[in-house]
Amino acid sequence: MNIAIIGTGYVGLVSGVCYAKLGHRVVCVDKDPEKIAVLNSGGIPIYEPGLKEMAAESRLAGHLVFTTDLAFAVRRSDIIMLAVGTPPLPSGEANLAYIDQAAIEIAEAMNGYKIVVVKSTVPVGTNERLAKLMRSRTIMRFDSVSLPEFLREGSAVEDTLRPDRIIVGAECEGAAEQMIRLHEPLTEQIIVTDIRSAEMIKYASNAFLATKISFINEIANICEKVGADVTKVAEGMGYDKRIGPSFLKAGIGYGGSCFPKDTRALIQIAGHVDYEFKLLRSVVEVNQDQRFNVIRKLEAIFGSELPGKTIGVWGLAFKPNTDDVRDSPALEIIRHLVDRGVKAKAYDPIALPNFRAIFGKEGVEWCNKAEEAAQGADALILLTEWDEFAGVDLARLQRVLKQPILIDGRNLFKEEHLAGTDFAYYSVGRPSLSKGVKERMPVLQF
Repeated sequence: MNIAIIGTGYVGLVSGVCYAKLGHRVVCVDKDPEKIAVLNSGGIPIYEPGLKEMAAESRLAGHLVFTTDLAFAVRRSDIIMLAVGTPPLPSGEANLAYIDQAAIEIAEAMNGYKIVVVKSTVPVGTNERLAKLMRSRTIMRFDSVSLPEFLREGSAVEDTLRPDRIIVGAECEGAAEQMIRLHEPLTEQIIVTDIRSAEMIKYASNAFLATKISFINEIANICEKVGADVTKVAEGMGYDKRIGPSFLKAGIGYGGSCFPKDTRALIQIAGHVDYEFKLLRSVVEVNQDQRFNVIRKLEAIFGSELPGKTIGVWGLAFKPNTDDVRDSPALEIIRHLVDRGVKAKAYDPIALPNFRAIFGKEGVEWCNKAEEAAQGADALILLTEWDEFAGVDLARLQRVLKQPILIDGRNLFKEEHLAGTDFAYYSVGRPSLSKGVKERMPVLQF
């Protein structure tokens, strides 16, 4: 099949490369000439394991082209996929300006029948609105399809090639059949719905996963007060087939480009139809507060002496195996520490350049190695569970720190890792492993 992908962010680029891997002829379009130049030179502007090698293979086979020429891509393709960003507005609503403009340009470039597919996450009713907008700009016939994506950064290639399911929202049976043929090599779990239901499935899925994360974090906070171990609680819960083990890992909360944006957007969608989504509002509130548990622990340890201390920070990306720092908990945590007069020494294996570019404040020492960030620090906080950190020699780490204080915001270390060390260790919802401060953590006011 001949496919055009409009937008080369995470969704568009990964989707385009994977479709090309399957043998389809794919043109990926982006307005940014610098990004296209990088892609045409063999580079990849995002960090995603396996993507660079797969893109090079498909380009060499002639299946994958990158261009800034949207009209060229539309004219040579039968299927046009919109994968442009829908970033949040200050209200939390999705900003649809970019997808509207792309739809107009597609309509004006069409030279025959096309299937126009929306992969971007958009509010319910957007596909219908875009179709109306396009019909005002072209006499060519086309059909609309909603094809929400469910990939996870860090495992996006695997998620695209081996998805749990494919959701196809379509009104035209022929267009739906074309989408089924396109995705049959990937999975047998292809669900065809109406367009509005497909749009809603994306938001509902992300909101439910975010709810699981906030729920287990609330349980972890209770565990710290009653002496239970949240990892054992989550394991016991996960064996229940009605619950399942995924997204029951306590920590400092979710971040990234999807969960924060989509939960807020769904709250706004509900508000527009005069419905208050109380549960989801609480999920967002819990997640926002959870990241500050790290600061509350530092406050409990150092008290009024926290200003002037040096704190090492391991992990800046919102999750491992990605360089994405959008809405990363590390942003708010480090900003708060710097505002309190703390000197932060930060390190991340991949995401440090991106984090440094958007942090926009002084007071942080950017480090090239994990040990450098820990050297001479009064305490170390772990915010992203990179494999590199899991393999660290804790005895050596203890020697390079000024004080052996480790706050593990991702429950990366286990009791056997700490055996034989003198660490004052604090994790999330595992009070039996904590050494040192046991009293109730003070609540900070922001």
